[in-house]
Formats: sequence, structure tokens, C-alpha cells
Amino acid sequence: MRVLTGRFMHETNTFSVQKTDMAVWRRRGFHRDNEIPAVFRGTRSALGATFEAADKYGWTLVHPVSANANPSGIVTDDAFEEIGGMMVSAAAHQGPIDGVLLHLHGAMVVASFEDGEGELLARLRAVLGPEVPIVVTLDLHANVTQQMADHASALIGFRTYPHVDMYERAWQGAELLQRAMTGEVKPRTVIAQRPMIYGLDRGRHQAGPMAELIARGEALEAAGDVLVSSACAGFSRANIHDVGPSVTVTVDVSGDGAAALARGQAIAEEYMDYCWQQRDYESFKLLSIAEAVARARDGEPGDKPLVVADYTDNPGGGGYGDATAFLKGLIEAGVDSVAFHAICDPEAVEAGHRAGIGPATLTIGGKTDPAMGGGPLTLTGEITHLTDGRFVAYGPMGGGVTQNYGPSLVFRVGGIDIVLITNNGQAIDLGQFTSLGIEPTRYATVCVKSMQHFRAAFEPIARAVILVDTGALCSETYTPELFDKVRRPVWPLDRIE
Repeated sequence: MRVLTGRFMHETNTFSVQKTDMAVWRRRGFHRDNEIPAVFRGTRSALGATFEAADKYGWTLVHPVSANANPSGIVTDDAFEEIGGMMVSAAAHQGPIDGVLLHLHGAMVVASFEDGEGELLARLRAVLGPEVPIVVTLDLHANVTQQMADHASALIGFRTYPHVDMYERAWQGAELLQRAMTGEVKPRTVIAQRPMIYGLDRGRHQAGPMAELIARGEALEAAGDVLVSSACAGFSRANIHDVGPSVTVTVDVSGDGAAALARGQAIAEEYMDYCWQQRDYESFKLLSIAEAVARARDGEPGDKPLVVADYTDNPGGGGYGDATAFLKGLIEAGVDSVAFHAICDPEAVEAGHRAGIGPATLTIGGKTDPAMGGGPLTLTGEITHLTDGRFVAYGPMGGGVTQNYGPSLVFRVGGIDIVLITNNGQAIDLGQFTSLGIEPTRYATVCVKSMQHFRAAFEPIARAVILVDTGALCSETYTPELFDKVRRPVWPLDRIE
């Protein structure tokens, strides 16, 4: 059997001033055709699982493209047409295609339409016809739409945050696709939503409402009552009509299809009622810059570092990764024994590479939008390490996959080792430090820019973890002026009984 597969992933922060064009895609994780197996075979990634499944089931894979851009602003039409066109063209011209297993994000916004994934799936369905099974894995933070549910046979969301189950969800999708292609089942998907911009504790699965819905859904799957149950928390930094949490349920319609769909819809509605009831639940607390600096300065007993995460300059949510306010606070307070990841500043990195190892004065950060977390800092220190920014990740997220942050360096200012990178990205792997000669466990404080994904690799080495609000792009701000494209009424903008 011939299976079309690939990856086209982007989480779009519509408030970002940085447009996501082809240059952005090519800087990070862009591979074509025969390049793809060498990159992903043997890795704990979605495509790694897909190759394993192909070996097990004897599939012939058609893999035209794997594209994964760091979260950023709206995707340009040209970029969407080029990458999406590769997939649609493969479906049309490299057939016959017996099934599709795609790895998408679910929160892509394109200049000409809000629902990038729904548009792609509609185009694929138009080419392949109504009977070819299309199974899609999605990020837990997908803003799932009716269009996605209509054109995909099955939608399978991640169930962990940090997302350490991409490999497992891809295997789940592969097993379901095989059953569908052999005629054992005929999957169809229904969706339920409520008028809310965010919820489910932003997707934290360790406890609370997300954990409850995952447990309920997995029990239904194990009992054979549904094929898939997926709760997605949504991505709230998107000013679009369909932003927010959702539940999708995939059922087998090979028998009494109408009854199966009705049963699936009832389950989805019940789960979303629970999501609505729990909308105020939050398990995290954000500290001010002053509070976080005080924790780092005062120190605490123990032989592990304090890990401080800049929640609001999270590159994994579309943050620019160049906010400087917290770094400035650390410097002014004289905090030492700090490893800081990272300031994304291609200009400063280029200047540092020209200067070479040794003393240097660099102007770093705050150049994209100084109002978002602080402007540029001119600092004198020492460049201690230079690299090309490539390394193989070895942590729980994407282990075995080569990462590319572009030319990078370590800039030591007082007692702070500051990582400067060219290609934006949140801290998810210890290799982001160790590849630059920094052993994070030897520092009193480790600073990262991330909301939650950092925990998979960094929480095990931490004596404590705190989150800081630096006033950057991913701040939790919800006003009618910012969200003027969202369906109304909607919580928390409106009072809904």
C-alpha cells in the first residue's frame, strides 16, 4: 500500500510582527523527498514512528516534504502554497495513494485564511476523494476547526505537555490507518467546542481537567467504544474566529454510521461541558521580574540549580526570544553563577563571530520590539565559545533529531553566561547548553525562555522551578481590542452564564 506522509507544522502567534515566509521555514527543519529518511529514521519523532510503521506493515511511503518552523507570525501565502503544494501535488501525481498519515500542528494561520490545516486537508480530500483514509496527528495546542474534522478521517492530539508523546501518537495513527486501509474500520471524526479562548490549564496534563479528559478518553479507547478521543487546549495567542479548546472523537462508521456519529458527538459535548465547568482552573503562577531576581540572588540550599523560565518571551509560543528585561535585572542585582538561554540576535552573533574568542562589547537583544520585554543592552564581557548551532538532541523531546539554531556563542558578562543564537527556539534539551560548553548542573541558576516544554529536560536537574512574567509577547492579556476576530460572546471577554 502507498501512504502519503509528511510534516507541515506551525503554531502561529497572530500578534507577532514577524511574518513566516519561506526563509523562516528553510532555517529550521525543512527537508525534501529523499533527505527525509536519513534525518528521521531511528528517532523518537512522529516521522520516526511512521518509518517504523511502514516497515512493519509493508507500506511504500511517499514523503514529499517535512517542514517545521518555529512559532512566529502569520504564514505568508507564498510559503503555504509552496509547502502545501508539495503535499497536494504528491497526492495527485505520485499515486495511487491508499492512505495518508500527516503530522500537522493545528494552529497555523495563513495570510489569506485562518485555518491553514483545514485548507490543506480540504485540498487533499478534493484530490483523493471521500474514501481514502486521512489520519492526522496534531499538537495538543491545536485550534481545531470543523473543517479539519470534516476532511480528516481521524484527528489524534498529543496527550502530554511537554510534548513527549509525539512518537506514540504517530504510532497510534499508523495503527488506525492500517486498520482503515484494510477495511477493518471506517473512521470519521466529530468535534465539540465552547465559547472560550483558553482552558484546560493551557494543556498541562499532569493533573486537573486535561488529565481527567485524557483518562476518560483513553478508557473509552481501551474499551473499544471509540477509535480516538482527543482533547486539545487550543493556542490562545491567535486572534481568529475558532481559537480555543476542543474535543474531537473518532468513531467507526462501518456499521450504523449515524448512530456511531451521534454517540461520538454526545461524548465530545459531555467532555466540553466539563472543560467549560473547569475553565478557571490554573496550576501555574507567574512571578514578577523583581521576585524572580530575588530568588536567584538570595540562593537556596542544595546542589541543584534554580531553574527560572521566562514564560512570556517563549519562542515556543511565538515570542521573539530577545526580551532583555529579566537579564538586565540579573546583571543589575549582581547575580552570578547563571547560565542564560538564550537571546536570539543574529546581528550580535555575527559581530561576536567576527570578534572571536576573547573580550568584546556587544549590543544584544530587544531589537524586534523593545516594548515587548525590554530593549537592547550594550554589554562588555568575554566571548568564551563559538559554534554553528547544530547538535543532536538527546532529551525526551525529539531525541536523536539534529537541531539547528544557527551560528551561536556564549557571552560571559560578570557571573552570567549568556547564550546568543541566530535561529529562534525555546529551551527543550540540555544539549542547547552542553553543545556550547555549558554544563547547567554546575550553575546556581539556569534561565530559559519557555512556558512548559523545558520541564521535560530541565526539571529533573532543578532544585526548584519558577516562572517569570517579563512583559513580552506571550503575556496573558485578553481584551476585545486584541481579539477582534474571535466569535462573540466568548470567555473571558464576555460574561456568559
